Formats: sequence, C-alpha cells, structure tokens
Amino acid sequence: MKLHAAAILVIFWLGIFTVHTVKGSVGSQSMRRYSCVSLSTQQLNIRNLIGYEMQQVPVNAIMFITTKGIRICVSPNQKWVQSAIKKIDRTRTTKGK
Repeated sequence: MKLHAAAILVIFWLGIFTVHTVKGSVGSQSMRRYSCVSLSTQQLNIRNLIGYEMQQVPVNAIMFITTKGIRICVSPNQKWVQSAIKKIDRTRTTKGK
C-alpha cells in the first residue's frame, strides 16, 4: 500500500514539474500582442504620436501608438514616417535625461 501511494506521489510531482517546465519555456518567449496585417495610407498628425514599434513579419511596417493608445500601422518607406520616428526618439531621449 505504501509503495502504491509513493508511486502516485512521484507521478503527481512529475506531472507538476512537466507543466511548470512547459509553461516556463513558452512564457519566456516574447510574443507580440499586436501585429500589422494592413497598412494605413493616411498621414498621421505627428503631435499625437507617443511611440512606435518596427515590424517585418507578416508585413514590413511601423506601428505608431497615439496619445489615446490607438495603434496604427503604416509603411516605413514614407518620408513623414521617418520624421515621426526621429521626433519620438528625440522626445524619449529628452525625457530620459
């Protein structure tokens, strides 16, 4: 009887260890919460942008984040996009000091 209980206990602990290990390896991988699949063609007001993320898959894009938390994907090849990125980077550098 004691051997049977010990075997069940060992199986139980192995099960918990396996679940914990799998959750840890999956959880340690960074996964994007948002992803661009289509691009806006409209030029955005640079004053309303507070951040951006670069993306290459599934679409090469810049995802701008507005002051209201809205995420808008645009083509990185547009001239105004590069200006907006430089402005956001300057703002981040100034706030970091």
